[in-house]
Amino acid sequence: MPARVRALAARTRWYWREATGEAAYDRYVAHARAHDPNAPVLSRRAFERRRTDAREADPREGFRCC
Repeated sequence: MPARVRALAARTRWYWREATGEAAYDRYVAHARAHDPNAPVLSRRAFERRRTDAREADPREGFRCC
């Protein structure tokens, strides 16, 4: 029984991280390290800022006032 609960918790955690975008930074770091291990990696704050700027600059996102 405890193994089933842990598996359910792991799946729920994975789904939540994917749905909220929390896993995006982890994927970015893994991708950057795989392609060039010596390249500098953005901090999480810089990564999120760049991601937000790109999202707001995209005309498909529509007008955002706030």
